[in-house]
Amino acid sequence: MIEELNSERSKTNSTAIRELAPGAIVRWLRLGWRDFRQAGWPSLMHGLIVAGMSLVIIEIALLFWPLLPGAVSGFLIMGPILATGLYALSRKQEQGQPSSRHDVIHAWRHGTRCLLRFGLLLVIVATAWVMVSMVLFHYFVSAEISGPLDFLRYVFQQDDGIFLLWTVLAGLVAAVMFAVTVVSVPLLVDRDVTTPVALATSVRAVAENPLPMAAWALFILVATGFSVATFMVGFIVLYPVIGHAS
Repeated sequence: MIEELNSERSKTNSTAIRELAPGAIVRWLRLGWRDFRQAGWPSLMHGLIVAGMSLVIIEIALLFWPLLPGAVSGFLIMGPILATGLYALSRKQEQGQPSSRHDVIHAWRHGTRCLLRFGLLLVIVATAWVMVSMVLFHYFVSAEISGPLDFLRYVFQQDDGIFLLWTVLAGLVAAVMFAVTVVSVPLLVDRDVTTPVALATSVRAVAENPLPMAAWALFILVATGFSVATFMVGFIVLYPVIGHAS
C-alpha cells in the first residue's frame, strides 16, 4: 500500500500522493498473503503476539475493569512498533533477499526509537476519548455501569439518545485516527520523513483516495470483528497479512 500511494519526496519536503484504483486493496491483500506465506514463522509470530495481547486485554476487562485503560494504552504504544517487523520482512522480500527473525528484532529496535512518540500520541487521544466517555455516561446516563457486562446490558436495554451520540462520536474519533495512522506508521519506517510530514501525508492520502481507503478501513473492521468472534484466533493470520499489505 505505502509504495502505491507515495511517490518520491519533492523539494518542499512533502510527499506526492498517487491516485489509486477502487480495487487496489485486492492487490494489497494478495501481496500481503504472499509475503505471509513466504516469511513463515517470523510473520506468524506477530499474529500470535497480537492474539495473546488481545486475550490479556479481554481478561483484564472482565476481571480488573479499572486497569483496562492502562492495558489498552500499552497496546496502543506497542502496536505500531510491533508492525515494523512485518514491514521489514516485506521489504526484504521485495528486494529479493531472505528474511529472518533477526530482521524483525532489528526493525523492532528501530521502531522503538522511531514510533515511541507516535504511540504516545495515540495514548493521549485514547485517554481523551475515555475521559469524554466517562463524562457522558456519568452525567447523562442513569444506569449503574461498573464493568463490561453492565455496559453491554445498558446497550441492549437503553432507550435514550446518549448511546447514539456516543456511537457517532466514537465513529468520528475512529475515522480521524484511521486517517492519521493508515499511511503515517509504515511511512515513518520506510522513508526518512518527520512525524508531522508523515501525519499530513496520511491525511492527504485518505482525502485524495476516499473509496479505496474506505474499503481498506472496512476490511480492517470486518477482520477485527471476525477475530473477536473467533476468540482472537483470526488475528494469528489476519494481523500479519494486513501488516504485510500495508
